[in-house]
Amino acid sequence: MEPTTTQTMATPAATGSLSGSLSVEEAILASFLPEARHDPYPAYDVLRETGPFVPGPFSLQIVTRYAEADAVLQDHAWSHAAEPEFLHPDSDGSDLPASFLWMEPPDHTRLRRLVSKAFTARGLETLRHRVEQVAAEVVDNAISKGEIDVVEDLAYPLPLAMIAELIGVPPEDLPFVRANSAGVARGLDPDTLLTADELKARADGAQNFRDYFEKMVAERRARPKDDLITALAQVEAGGDRLTTGEMIATLTVLLIAGHETTVNLLANGVLSLTRNPDQFEVLRDNPGLALPAVDELMRYDGPSHATTRKAVKDVEISGHSFKEGTGVLILLAAANRDPRAFPNPDKLDLTRYAQSTAVPRHLGFGVGHHYCIGAPLVRLEMECMLRELARRAPVMTLLADPPPYRPNIVVRGIAELPVRFEA
Repeated sequence: MEPTTTQTMATPAATGSLSGSLSVEEAILASFLPEARHDPYPAYDVLRETGPFVPGPFSLQIVTRYAEADAVLQDHAWSHAAEPEFLHPDSDGSDLPASFLWMEPPDHTRLRRLVSKAFTARGLETLRHRVEQVAAEVVDNAISKGEIDVVEDLAYPLPLAMIAELIGVPPEDLPFVRANSAGVARGLDPDTLLTADELKARADGAQNFRDYFEKMVAERRARPKDDLITALAQVEAGGDRLTTGEMIATLTVLLIAGHETTVNLLANGVLSLTRNPDQFEVLRDNPGLALPAVDELMRYDGPSHATTRKAVKDVEISGHSFKEGTGVLILLAAANRDPRAFPNPDKLDLTRYAQSTAVPRHLGFGVGHHYCIGAPLVRLEMECMLRELARRAPVMTLLADPPPYRPNIVVRGIAELPVRFEA
């Protein structure tokens, strides 16, 4: 059968209560509207049980289940290059610094190869001591303050400092980075869901980063340093096909994605541990679970909730036929809670990925040649923070539940998370 599509996203009079029974239409709306950002999972459950493919907004089929999402992400018959066409049809691309994120081979392969050495697990091990040092400082600060906003005081400092050091952005420029990253990150959501001010913030942020990195690249060519800006500038000077425009877009993407993902994962992780104190006790008793716990936290409540693909030829998935040009929106977070793939998917189990039995990989970092290039850095930062929390074993008490969330869909995150830390 060939799936049909819904052309537009209607605005409802009411979306219904997530605590009650949702219709399919209400579940689609709840998956995208800000009112349900605090808990979209009941809506995802409805869509997943409706079928592996559900007609959705933006002329896209919603992919809801693990097997089908995994199959699409691994199949080269599906391209990620059409995401601007689907979600940002009126953009000329200048306000969407995507670099290799929205490319396919051979350009994707070329750009990814040039930056991948900086993000290998082995290469990043040289940063471990520095990451551990910053994580300890951050937790010390949380305990000394007593009551903190986890997003501001615990989630932001570590990943923002690390990606800035790796790229070569000086500490005094971090307020500039934060101010402009927020607008670009929000701007990854469908344009029809953005206000005029949000569209302007995306365009302004993209332009500010272009101006910033153009100046930084020129400075590194004149005075090289041991950082990624210098490395990419030297690669271009050495005759590779990396252009200045590609370099600037790549640095912008790495800087924004290199901290936004981890900030949201850290905040989500603390929220999950405070809501599941038995699991925090498991971590305290066995800090060696910190690394496999990263994968479980990414599966259970990761920040990456949606991505798109376009069929570049006729293709069949699980008995469903898609013609060339058909688009899909993959609900990664719904697939990560698919009971067909994960036993007790709504239960946080920090031992899940530490068991001897095979567990399906989660889709939080993507799959295939678009697998997150910064995953090793995210794992390192999360592991060190979880180890430090386990070592200090603070009593963490939520002061607001649910906390307020950002309206973002593609990269979902908490806006503010007040928590009391007690030694």
